[in-house]
Amino acid sequence: MEGGLIVLAAALLLFLSPEVQGTAHLSFSNNTQVNITRDGCGVSKLCVETPNNCDPSGNSPCLFASAVSSVPVPPNGVELSVELSGESAGYIALGLTANASEGTSMLVICAQNSSDNGTFFFRTMQRNNTDNMLTPTETRVKEIRGMVNGNMIKCEFTVPNVNASNIRSSEATTFSVLLGNGSFNGSVLGAFNLLFGSKPLDLTKPDSNVPPTAAPTTMPSNTTMPNNSGALQPHAVLLLLSVLTLSVLLRV
Repeated sequence: MEGGLIVLAAALLLFLSPEVQGTAHLSFSNNTQVNITRDGCGVSKLCVETPNNCDPSGNSPCLFASAVSSVPVPPNGVELSVELSGESAGYIALGLTANASEGTSMLVICAQNSSDNGTFFFRTMQRNNTDNMLTPTETRVKEIRGMVNGNMIKCEFTVPNVNASNIRSSEATTFSVLLGNGSFNGSVLGAFNLLFGSKPLDLTKPDSNVPPTAAPTTMPSNTTMPNNSGALQPHAVLLLLSVLTLSVLLRV
């Protein structure tokens, strides 16, 4: 009996690979439809992408992510609805970090499982921003749906309680957003290749990475515009009269 339990436990651990991680923290949606476009970027959702301004619904390569944030509720943070799209023979990933040069990043991975006919695969990891090491983490994610078509991977998901700070401040919703990819052979996730890193962005503001529009230049109210009508100015008339008068006097 004891030997049978050991075999069962070993089989269960193998099933929970890669990195021997469970999936109780992940909740998949019954709706499998995934439709990702640029509609609403900078207005209703925050968008990041590489190359710049690429279209995830187009035919050109485009690693794209968008985020829609709920109203912050301290100390829990925000609920973040995410879209992620890109091409990879392994995985694409979105990372959130309070400090891109040190500390850690929350990394959410959408992949195709090459050992299972390219089926959709989802995991959460923690990335060490210094040495790029990945460690399994059970970040709660819900409403997960994804699709794989060739090397095109698209996924949508919601992450509750996203919070960069334990204090009540605007910094609690400010993150640098990372985009990248890596390899996946069905059991091992390869190193995260960073392809894009944003400046710190407030996730509650869809336009936080939209360049401000320059204000139109206005003329000072006391500025006199040049008169291009062709009419002679008073001083010019006086000068002309003076010349004519002098000419007449010289002839007398």
